[in-house]
Amino acid sequence: MFPLSVLLSRFIRRGTLSVIDAEGSRHHFGGIEPGPLVTMQLTDKNLYKKLFFNPELSAGEAYMEGTLSFPGSSLREFLTLYSINQNTQTSTVMHRAIGTISRRLKRFQQSNPIGKAQQNIAHHYDIGNSLYKLFLDEGLFYSCAYFEEDNQTLEEAQRAKCRLIAAKLGLAPGQKILDIGSGWGGLAIYLASVEDVEVLGVTLSKEQHTLAQQRAQAAGVGDRVRFELRDYRELNQKFDRIVSVGMFEHVGVPRYEEFFAKVNDLLPDKGVMLLHSIGHMSPPSTASPWLRKYIFPGAYSPALSEVFPVVERNKLWVTDLEFLRLHYAMTLQHWHSRFEQHRAEIAGLYDERFCRMWEFYLISAEMMFRTGAQEVFHMQLSRTRDASPIRRDYILEAQRALKKRETDRLPAIRPAIGR
Repeated sequence: MFPLSVLLSRFIRRGTLSVIDAEGSRHHFGGIEPGPLVTMQLTDKNLYKKLFFNPELSAGEAYMEGTLSFPGSSLREFLTLYSINQNTQTSTVMHRAIGTISRRLKRFQQSNPIGKAQQNIAHHYDIGNSLYKLFLDEGLFYSCAYFEEDNQTLEEAQRAKCRLIAAKLGLAPGQKILDIGSGWGGLAIYLASVEDVEVLGVTLSKEQHTLAQQRAQAAGVGDRVRFELRDYRELNQKFDRIVSVGMFEHVGVPRYEEFFAKVNDLLPDKGVMLLHSIGHMSPPSTASPWLRKYIFPGAYSPALSEVFPVVERNKLWVTDLEFLRLHYAMTLQHWHSRFEQHRAEIAGLYDERFCRMWEFYLISAEMMFRTGAQEVFHMQLSRTRDASPIRRDYILEAQRALKKRETDRLPAIRPAIGR
């Protein structure tokens, strides 16, 4: 099973991996620390080299094709074993060289100019709303929820996320709000439902744009909420508030300068922006090659050290910063559970290979947040230091007020809210 056996003997430091090779022979790779016991079976000899040279990409592809499986174990157990061993990994000279080359190509991997950005978004978001309706919450919020309590439902946690964001925006009657990457429209509809504001949502997904317009009308806020199928870089008007949830991951480091310059241009002096994005607490790196190829082309979750210098150069104040560490792991676990409940139906819409691809995506993403370096951050930005209150008490007070207002205003439109 050479050269894969060399890699596994170096990699497994916690737990045990039992590998059944293509000839039916069994190999054991045991760590020096206790951990999960996982059995992995390979049915293709070519995987010995593929997994050695590019383990992240090849493991995902082999699972999709069915040449890699886990008899008596599960994909979740395997990805847990992989995740807890990442920090103990001893890299070979060759793997360090591959990593260096990949980092040097990062600028090209994250290329998202106008036009190309829409193609990348369509790859993931325009595969049909039917899929997302089967595993997301009833409002189609496709971003990290906020669990005020561990036992909250996904619907309750997504509503709490909207409430937290609205509180940080400091809504007031008459404000004009921009939602960059407005998805299926849920946040825009929520904001217009709890306060007398006008919201413009921009998206690059045709499927999301069509459904978002329908939802706004159904929610009774179509006169104050509109959605446009356009790139945020094409806008030229001022907005009192700007919000962006789950879109910054698709910008790419080479475009950060352009992004924050545009934010500065669109905000008045007393304007406020809330940026909700995935990031990581480790130094700058590259996106997973499998995730980049099959799920989110052009996407990348930044280290804060890649974000702050650009914010500073564009003369924006960071007026608040909060980290939602395990909330996305909890969200993804809910999504995977619902995906599995509807797996047969999803296989009917697509095929079993598609199901294995999404299973690999949802579980591996959860592990990135549960045991890896990924987290979600809320960065509040303004052109002036006093655009938002200087004490954070206002956030909690606003959440309480919004929760009461939801009771009065939201039940009737609940099915229409969606992101």
